Amino acid sequence: MTWWTMVRFLHVLSAALWVGGQLTVSLVVLPLARRMLDERPRAEVLTAVGRRFGIITVAAFLPVQISTGVALAWHKGVTWSSLTDPGYGRILAAKLLLFCAVMAAAALHGWASSAARPRLARTMAVASLVGSLGVVLLATALPAT
Repeated sequence: MTWWTMVRFLHVLSAALWVGGQLTVSLVVLPLARRMLDERPRAEVLTAVGRRFGIITVAAFLPVQISTGVALAWHKGVTWSSLTDPGYGRILAAKLLLFCAVMAAAALHGWASSAARPRLARTMAVASLVGSLGVVLLATALPAT
């Protein structure tokens, strides 16, 4: 096991926890809260869950993803110009662009939730989740070399 194996492990683990968290909230917490809680307690619970998830995202997920992602790209010899190269470069560029879009959608979801804009909040939550799955798909498509 090398240092780079650990860096890659942290990158993948962090992404898995974030996407898994999104799926857990969407597929487990939200449906149960809708079915079992009245409107006011449901709003309080979902607000608390969202805030906690946002804090973890900003405090842990983003720093780990950015630092390990930059380190892995540096280790692979990725440059700005190589992001236009067929294969690894273009797939990584697409993954990075989609990751940025996912983070923007997640931030908009947080804002829309706190601003009592439920339709926009739901749209951004779905966009963030679908985009996250796309990031994972692109990550698995990256060639090994």
